[in-house]
Amino acid sequence: MAETDREANRFSARASRYARVGANVGTVAARMAGARLFGGEGTTNAAALAQALGGLKGPIMKVAQLLATIPDLLPPEYAAELQKLQADAPPMGAAFVKRRMQAELGAGWQARFGSFDLKPAAAASLGQVHRATGLDGAPLACKLQYPDMQSAVEADLKQLELAFALHRRMNTWLDTREIAKEIGARVREELDYTREAKHARLYGTVLKDIAAVRVPQVLEDLSTKRLLTLGWLDGERILNFSDSPVEVRNRLAQAMFKAWWHPFSRAAVIHGDPHLGNYTVFSDEAGPQGINLLDYGCVRIFHPRFVGGVVDLYRGLLEGDEARIVHAYEVWGFKNLSREIIDILNIWARFIYGPLLEDRTRTVADGVKPGEYGRRQAFQVHQALKERGPVTVPQEFVFMDRAAVGLGAVFLHLRSELNYHRLFEAEIESFSLDALEARQAEALAAVGLPRPE
Repeated sequence: MAETDREANRFSARASRYARVGANVGTVAARMAGARLFGGEGTTNAAALAQALGGLKGPIMKVAQLLATIPDLLPPEYAAELQKLQADAPPMGAAFVKRRMQAELGAGWQARFGSFDLKPAAAASLGQVHRATGLDGAPLACKLQYPDMQSAVEADLKQLELAFALHRRMNTWLDTREIAKEIGARVREELDYTREAKHARLYGTVLKDIAAVRVPQVLEDLSTKRLLTLGWLDGERILNFSDSPVEVRNRLAQAMFKAWWHPFSRAAVIHGDPHLGNYTVFSDEAGPQGINLLDYGCVRIFHPRFVGGVVDLYRGLLEGDEARIVHAYEVWGFKNLSREIIDILNIWARFIYGPLLEDRTRTVADGVKPGEYGRRQAFQVHQALKERGPVTVPQEFVFMDRAAVGLGAVFLHLRSELNYHRLFEAEIESFSLDALEARQAEALAAVGLPRPE
């Protein structure tokens, strides 16, 4: 396959990417290094870095987005600036789109659509989305990948490895190797739109009985490795409803809870991108009813035992069972756990699990802004680990943690008031590892995805 793939990982394209990244970021990086890595004039440097990255399509921007949403991995001013990149990627023009579509579907590609808007409806780090209609008039969303992304991924991930190596030398209390490995694996998966189509079908199967969450249909005959065509789901931005009546906000928050926890408890899979652009709200004559789940590139499939660890930690915290808590951390992959390290990890666990542990109607976190959710607790944990570490964050934990924080931020945006304990208990009722393994195996086999190791 690679021998005939004009956009496979190529040395010339990687070399070009190194040059482009270096030209855009080099000056800022030198300034930051002089200030001891993200130090010195933080706000000025952060804005300069965001500006340098903003014109670069591809994984360097995706990585910046990921790093910005992992609590306290970056100082707040850097996280705030880099998170803006999620919505501000400049689009490619009509001539580019025509060439890309011809490369994916052939010279007669336009005849396969009723209409195709060459102006993108949305632009992001690895590709852009165009509105279209099928020959039957059905509205479609065509996600088209930018050129040479495979080479860009490998070049940019190499830069990420260097940055994390520098971080480890300056911050010996946190071993970031597993974080880098996990980000690399997920970004490489996002390049394969064939896999993303399977993710979408998987979610369609797992959520088929959840009326409050809609999943788009995949049009396989109009999809390739670098083009994904889905049914268009009409909806409004979720933030448009932040001032709606509380019953509306609660309805949408409950739909978000289902969209995240139901696939996790039924098939050990999570939607790992908390970017608000990945959700819209659908309505009917009675008003807003639920959530459209739009993007399936950043999906994480876990071994069922990881879900078992989540349940064990919840039960351990709920019942004060220390042995079960430690077992959960070990199942997740934390090693060499001392009493002090366990106590530090419990600070974060009690914060994340807090809304699930209290059998009452409540907000997810009182008096906290969405962009600050989890950062105070993360800072407290990191400060403690500096004294008691080092600790290695397990690879599987990275996106679980990131997605949980992102979900909490959505609840804060909506100012929802729910009994999260009862919602969670309903999802894990009669939980069984054997049953989960059987359900996951069946669901993955149905869409052609491999089981996790």
